[in-house]
Amino acid sequence: MIERPRYMAWLNRWREKDVIKVLTGMRRCGKSTILFLYQQRLLESGVAPASMQSINFEQMDQAYPREAQALYDYIVARLVPGMNYVFLDEVQHVENFERVVDGLYVRDDVDLYITGSNAKFLSGELATLLTGRYVEVLVQPLSFAEYRSARPEVDVERVFNDYLTYGGLPYVLSIDDPRDIMDYLGGVFNTIVLKDIAQRNPRMDMRAFDHTASFLADNVGNITSCQRISRGLTASGRKVSTTTVGEYIEELKRNFLLFEARRFDLQGSGYLNTLEKYYLGDLGFRFWLLGKSTGDLGHRVENAIYLELLHREREVCVGKWRDAEVDFVTLGSGGPHYYQVALSVLDETVLARELAPLQALRDNYPKTLLTLDRVGSGDHDGIEQVNIIDWLLGE
Repeated sequence: MIERPRYMAWLNRWREKDVIKVLTGMRRCGKSTILFLYQQRLLESGVAPASMQSINFEQMDQAYPREAQALYDYIVARLVPGMNYVFLDEVQHVENFERVVDGLYVRDDVDLYITGSNAKFLSGELATLLTGRYVEVLVQPLSFAEYRSARPEVDVERVFNDYLTYGGLPYVLSIDDPRDIMDYLGGVFNTIVLKDIAQRNPRMDMRAFDHTASFLADNVGNITSCQRISRGLTASGRKVSTTTVGEYIEELKRNFLLFEARRFDLQGSGYLNTLEKYYLGDLGFRFWLLGKSTGDLGHRVENAIYLELLHREREVCVGKWRDAEVDFVTLGSGGPHYYQVALSVLDETVLARELAPLQALRDNYPKTLLTLDRVGSGDHDGIEQVNIIDWLLGE
């Protein structure tokens, strides 16, 4: 199993704290494995097996109650004296599961961990019920550093190319044939579409939905809008209204297949309401939707950097400074950090163009130029130039 140190650290930080620990993220990104690894850590620290209960509601090898009161009674009957660690994986499959969660939370002898595969999992009644009583972490597919840790013997450049092509879903690492990888990714994508999207939207035009998803996969990192997407699809003979495009984008975002990077006005310090950028939740879905294993390298690299920034900071936007654009701005507690991304800046003209938006910002917050170059200055008057692969690996 691949170690997920960021999530282990997060779980350790909140262990036995008086909050519900919530892990959200797309299907097959590794939430269940993270819980399993954490349970192993608890056992190694001296926690008795009888003090842990772990239920995965998508596994069929054991039947568990699917009604709130019955499930609550089932869990409580198995509690032992002292602290109990209860793990409820994909708990949204339980009818009125929020009652179970709330009932277990108020007990002093339960440390509760739950997971869900949909962004609406913590909306509505559960969010209202648990306001101020839970902490949430977004679990993503493998970061490049995690992906690399599973293939240390392979040349790092080749591993990076595979990551940009096939994405970071953990099981992909166990598949060698690209055709089998495509079949697996298609299975994951279609499971999300059929189980989590089509069931809620039985009248959805699935063909139009696939066209919209494919268009977005082919335009990651491009400034766009629902209207532009609708026009682009119509021009290719696949008419989809602007309203429908917006609905499909919301479904993709809700299931973590797509992320929206909003534009942030660096002069006015506020978000702009038009022309967002979209990035895939996993780069492998580009391979599945488009059948492309090459091409568009710049935007694929940009997508990988966006996901890494989301790992590190969680709030990532596109910066706008007058008529210039900063590729990414993270808005952490220590203030903004500005990032510009380019495949290469060995050409002096390209270097000047990429540095210009960062040089225009006259503050003292950190500014980083990320490139694939292995040569060149590491500092341009306070703007640090870093190799992308080294940066992704934390080196």
